Amino acid sequence: MNRRTFLRASALTGAASLAGCTGLFESQSVREPPLADFRPNAVYLPTHAEGMEMAGMGKGGDYQFGLMYSYPHRFWNMNERATQKTSVTAEDTVHLMAVVWDPETGTVLPETGLSVELDGEEEVIYPMLSQQMGFHYGDNMPLGEDGTYTATVSVGGMNIRRTGAFAEKFGDPASTDIEFEFSQETLEALPYRLLEDEAGNKGALEPMQMGMMPSATAPAKDALPGAFIGEATSGDALFYATLLSGGDVPAGIDAESYLALSARTPYNQMVLPSMGLSGSLASGGEIVSELTFVRTLDPDLNYHYGAALDGAASWDELSITVDIVPQVARHEGYETAFLDMEPMTIQRSS
Repeated sequence: MNRRTFLRASALTGAASLAGCTGLFESQSVREPPLADFRPNAVYLPTHAEGMEMAGMGKGGDYQFGLMYSYPHRFWNMNERATQKTSVTAEDTVHLMAVVWDPETGTVLPETGLSVELDGEEEVIYPMLSQQMGFHYGDNMPLGEDGTYTATVSVGGMNIRRTGAFAEKFGDPASTDIEFEFSQETLEALPYRLLEDEAGNKGALEPMQMGMMPSATAPAKDALPGAFIGEATSGDALFYATLLSGGDVPAGIDAESYLALSARTPYNQMVLPSMGLSGSLASGGEIVSELTFVRTLDPDLNYHYGAALDGAASWDELSITVDIVPQVARHEGYETAFLDMEPMTIQRSS
């Protein structure tokens, strides 16, 4: 089975397990049913699930790129702490998606400043989250007629802190050209399933099995380096706190110890990027240190929020404040979550 066939066949594995015997694959004319009558302020199952077509892959500089497309669909852009719905228009042909990652480790890279030119025309493309793909870049686009297209996928380079083996990587711009065939027949053949009775229930579609392309999954709790401190939730987002000391401190961090927060979605454990976090450490109820967490990419911690600590200060409580909620667009099922994010407290467990 080739890569393209694998992607199309595997795309709805999670949806099928959730939907059971509800309906057959639906036609394009009903691909955007009304939103669920009740949508909780949390991650919830959307009204439908879709497959996708792998357009192609390419390499440029330190980066590996993947380009996909699916049916055009609604999504929600961020405006600080509120979302704004983007609806499908009559001109939209596909939802074009791009993912960029480190080819050596398979780490998906947020905050790369990614852009797409399609046959020489620059197209808007947004950083976004979906339940089946996690972090990626995407937008609805008018491809036009069947034929051969060339997409130039470019990154401007990451301007967030990078540590360890990533310290000298991903800072430079790069691009690649991906040529692909598009036909309306191929698009119409993509799987599509209504979830019907399940829509609006708390939960998430299972991630796609994407073959050679990695997903933006955060490290499992027991895979995080350092001493696990504890966990907390806010706005339905999950935060794991781990403390790295001595030789475990990531290379490039000048400190005796390092406190890392790994933020992820519930259910699928997908990375939650582009937040602003601050906090404090307390001992016996008295604050001993104020913290600013820096957006950081590390080979072992993946994308996380980290703060260098003064090793002389003892503490037993960590407080975390979300100053800026995730500034990424959201697919259906995420648009009501990660918005109203209350302060969190973690009692030190070790």
